[in-house]
Amino acid sequence: MTQLVVNLRDLDRNQSTIAGGKGANLGELSRIDGVRVPPGFVVTTAATELSAALVVAITAAVGTGAYAVRSSATAEDLPTASFAGQQDSYLNVVGADAVMQHVERCWDSLFTDRAVAYRDHHGIDHRTVRMAVVVQEMVVPEVSGVLFTADPVTGNRTVTAVEAVPGLGEALVSGLADPDSYTIRDGRVDGTSSLLTEEQVLRLAALGRRIEAHFGSPQDIEWCLAGDEFSIVQSRPITTLFPVPVAGDQNRHVYVSVGHQQMMTDAMKPLGYSMWQLTAMAPMHQAGGRLFVDVAARLADPAIRAGLLDVMGKGDPVIRDALETVLERGDFGPPAPATARPATAPVPDPEPGIVAELIARSEQSVEALRRAIAGRSGTALFDFLLEAFQEHKRMLADPLSIQAIMAGMGATWWLNDRLAEWLGEKNAADTLTLSAPGNITSEMGLELLDVADVIRRHPGVADFLETAGDDFLDHLPAEVRDAIGTYLDRYGMRCVAEIDITRPRWIERPGTLLPVILDNVRNLPPGEARRRFERGERTAAAKAEEILVRLRALPDGESKAAETKQMIDRLRTFIGYREYPKYAIVSRYRHYKNALLAEASRLPLADREDVFYLTFQEFHDAVRVGKVDEQLIRSRKDEFRWFQTLSTPRVLTSDGETVNGSYRRDDVPAGALIGLAVSAGTVEGRARVVRDMADADFAPGDILVTPFTDPSWTPALVTVAGLVTEVGGQMTHGAVIAREYGLPAVVGVDGATRRIADGDRIRVHGTDGYVEILIRE
Repeated sequence: MTQLVVNLRDLDRNQSTIAGGKGANLGELSRIDGVRVPPGFVVTTAATELSAALVVAITAAVGTGAYAVRSSATAEDLPTASFAGQQDSYLNVVGADAVMQHVERCWDSLFTDRAVAYRDHHGIDHRTVRMAVVVQEMVVPEVSGVLFTADPVTGNRTVTAVEAVPGLGEALVSGLADPDSYTIRDGRVDGTSSLLTEEQVLRLAALGRRIEAHFGSPQDIEWCLAGDEFSIVQSRPITTLFPVPVAGDQNRHVYVSVGHQQMMTDAMKPLGYSMWQLTAMAPMHQAGGRLFVDVAARLADPAIRAGLLDVMGKGDPVIRDALETVLERGDFGPPAPATARPATAPVPDPEPGIVAELIARSEQSVEALRRAIAGRSGTALFDFLLEAFQEHKRMLADPLSIQAIMAGMGATWWLNDRLAEWLGEKNAADTLTLSAPGNITSEMGLELLDVADVIRRHPGVADFLETAGDDFLDHLPAEVRDAIGTYLDRYGMRCVAEIDITRPRWIERPGTLLPVILDNVRNLPPGEARRRFERGERTAAAKAEEILVRLRALPDGESKAAETKQMIDRLRTFIGYREYPKYAIVSRYRHYKNALLAEASRLPLADREDVFYLTFQEFHDAVRVGKVDEQLIRSRKDEFRWFQTLSTPRVLTSDGETVNGSYRRDDVPAGALIGLAVSAGTVEGRARVVRDMADADFAPGDILVTPFTDPSWTPALVTVAGLVTEVGGQMTHGAVIAREYGLPAVVGVDGATRRIADGDRIRVHGTDGYVEILIRE
């Protein structure tokens, strides 16, 4: 028979199913040498009512002193969710009758509104959660507080943070008292006051490190001090810290987010990030379901440091600023001297015809992959894929492809630098890029306008699509079905966050496109695709002529104009190719994924997509032995839910510190949201805060505000009047498409989807890089 009451000293961390998270952790704490835990017992999860047996057990266990009665749910103090403050605790409870009354109150707190909402947020099934109750002898302390074995703000694991208040710690936990604060780094204390001596702070910090080492992760610890003796009354993981990549050495590392470069900062499932690691051109380090590159060696080398900072600054100025912050500490030698970025020097022109040749090569390679992968299964499939990944990497590293990409990007930077210097023109390349030919991503958006034209010819189809599901294609007139089918044949491998192969593609869930298709039908006239493209061409040509005329009027104007004309031609020839390699990657992903899902169907799984929670190698191993570790998959699902709650740091050190950069600008109006100017112009309109393209619902003049825009967002950009994102740089996909469509855009606006409310009236300054909120919704 399961015990109703268990002494804390008889419990350990593995017994949360009977003692709840808090009770199991307290039991574990009591086993650590040098750690004092007030004695007590747990009313286990086997007790669901005040039965006669439980009354007897509690009466026998309770003495004459005061007790703390504290909730201890099974979904509490978890590695991925702390549940801090979600259930109830009671102090100074005297007598067995009073203890039993408060035990019942703790049971009731399992289903308070805040506890239910917290579980919903973390994806925890309410039916699986049970409540135990911890009953401990009260300590009457002179001082109480909390201790974090990592800085809870920056995440730095080498810093210990302590907060202290006189007497009981409830005033601190509830926010009713301002604590004395201390930080401990390298054995030094900052912030000593009359509450604790420096010796006591150091002793407490050492105790925290001992507890952290025992549990194997940074801890949030509640403590109290009575008679110069520290008691620990709770320890739980700090679940808000971003994990640190595993380096396997003691060297200093500085990690830069890949997601901020790829315009996808969401957590990836293991199959997704492991396949990106296998196909990437540089070593990628995983943490929190995100990928990072380690730039420490390049920061440490003065010969290449400036080049690294320049490249990072072009992509995301905030990342550059964060790296410069790291350098200013002296960890990697003196920072690079602060100098203005020189105008980008021209590079030799690749042959214009190379773009068509590169695209033809890519199409041939994808077709060869489609044929070769057909019918492969078992371990032979995985062996084949490992070979295919080498071809994948070879295409990415093709010197001609890189030269074509850099020709377009270099022309952009050259034009912006020189025309700003010669003519005072800001971001002149933005207009010169309009409707540049050969951009597969901008074509994708315009071709969906053609689909809308076909739908308009069939009365009733738009009304049907308003409520249709993913099987809508089977119920459409042949012409509409063929139009959408042709679109999916070319672009169906795309989706939001497409660098993660586990994300559902449009071909798998075509209903994702319906909101955008219907917006096009409602908001735009027939023939808009051709009209819009031709308008962009005319505007770009007129801008080019205007610039050349103005240049010829300058000293040495003919030379300046001739050089600029060459750069404009280079820009329009090559900038469209910037988008093609990503399209080629996801085209290959389509065939990888189809083969892997077919293989998953042969495994003993309730849902074949459970293999997404395995790395590529783990999936391979499962196929080899014919079975899957179900417990591993369950734990990975829990871990992934936690990863989804975390924000991706732009820069992360091996100490776990998130280094936040800034734009360091004082040339914007008070209260404006600062970002990076990536597409010129100013637009005012209603903000539509959208996190999933499937939720798109735009009216003419709306401005899209979203965390990021990878290529899959392009169809939505056809409809809107402006763009604001939290992530991005001058040459990221959203910026390139915004310029080609002529949309004023500001990217890299920290917290844009939180600071701008859906429906706010905003003004986007795409030339100067800031956003004003004019009228709050």
